[in-house]
Amino acid sequence: MPDPGSPAALLRHWRAGRVEADALAALEQWWHAEGAALSDTVDRAGTPPLRMHDRFGNRVDAIDYPAGYRALLGRGYREGVVARAVEERSLLPGYALGYVTAFFDPGLYCPYTVSLGTVVPLLKYAPADLRDRLLPRLACRDGRAWQGATWMTEAGGGSDLGAGVRTTARETGAGWRLDGEKYFASNAGAELAVVAARPAGAPDGIRGLALFLVPRARSDGGLNYRIRRLKDKIATRSVPTGEIELDDAEAWLLGPPGEGIYQIMEVLNVSRVANSVAAAALVQRALAEALDFARGRRAFGRPVAEQPLFRAQAEDRARAAARGVRARLGRGRRARGRVAGDAAVLAALPAFRLLAHLAKYWTAAEAIDAARWAMEALGGNGAIVDFGVERLQREAMILSIWEGTPHRQMLDGLAVMRRERAHEALFAWLGEPQGTAAQRAAIEALLARDEEAQAAGIEPVFAGLAAWTADCLARALPAGAQ
Repeated sequence: MPDPGSPAALLRHWRAGRVEADALAALEQWWHAEGAALSDTVDRAGTPPLRMHDRFGNRVDAIDYPAGYRALLGRGYREGVVARAVEERSLLPGYALGYVTAFFDPGLYCPYTVSLGTVVPLLKYAPADLRDRLLPRLACRDGRAWQGATWMTEAGGGSDLGAGVRTTARETGAGWRLDGEKYFASNAGAELAVVAARPAGAPDGIRGLALFLVPRARSDGGLNYRIRRLKDKIATRSVPTGEIELDDAEAWLLGPPGEGIYQIMEVLNVSRVANSVAAAALVQRALAEALDFARGRRAFGRPVAEQPLFRAQAEDRARAAARGVRARLGRGRRARGRVAGDAAVLAALPAFRLLAHLAKYWTAAEAIDAARWAMEALGGNGAIVDFGVERLQREAMILSIWEGTPHRQMLDGLAVMRRERAHEALFAWLGEPQGTAAQRAAIEALLARDEEAQAAGIEPVFAGLAAWTADCLARALPAGAQ
């Protein structure tokens, strides 16, 4: 078993572009030397204050971060957690660097993730002049990188985008203008954000949505959006989340208006895969914390780590941690992590959509279970803030909610299986491995029922499909990588 305390060691077979083992190990060493202490400071500081006005009464909406936050955040940008997506036209480098980051701080991986979610549609759908002007600002590594954000959720709801998005867009002689509010906007203060809105005259429902790019600064230098307040969250304090006001905000349309929902789903799936990477990293971190304590704690004449029940539990969770990473590896190798996209990727879209739902659902559940077990392993110390394990539980609970709750993943997965037969595309993509017939039979039995009964009965079918798919992806790697 790889060293459970080393995320870089567990990724030693991940050849994600030019992110080789030495680069991942160097990032891990920095976290041990500096980053972990900064991360602890940020978490303990809680929600940073929002300074809305300068001393002359002008609106500035500046977030006063704790000392060291910029150094913490800047390290990943300098390593290329976002830049490599542009340089290599692949998301795999960002996922690899994100795994090491999330092992120490899942919340910090969020700014990188939503910045990637900004890069992808900008790279694929923006006019060439806009792309050439803005991409270098997002992809630089000199400490001045712009940050991105993806803002979809409004007060009326997050999952039901068709009904929940009430932000409107209108085309003027000077370009597009947006009016509305975003209720749960991660990475508030970002220099660029991709925003879901409904153009004037567009139909109701999801088909009427479009995706826009909104800069923080207007063309005249003033604020283009306002931060009403920051949310006081139990965890992920390394990313500021707030309520955003859009009032005649300048914006650029990304792609044709009628295809906005497809672009929105593409952005969400980038984040869902990243969420699964973060959850897998948290599983390994929980295991490492529990084992480190158990090796030093003696009970009934020997270290807890040598007690038969604990050893069996640890071995089971070590397999789960390794399986989670191998599943990410298998998915990445098969998908090739491409950013630009082509006809083959588009043809396989139903399979990838279903896979994103499955991965997000399964890894989030594994993370919660691993964090709970680590707290139990430390006993009373597991509930003490000083020792850090209770933070894993807090972080895991938010990973379960980010980019859609398990409830949402199951229902969206059901929809894509019912409407697009995505499970058949997934089985074909996996190569019809052993167990396919049983999975197909369970799904078809469910789909034979009416829609109300399908929704009520999806959970055991979806959970079984998620675990089976993870095993298939883990087995897809060469023997040396397992």
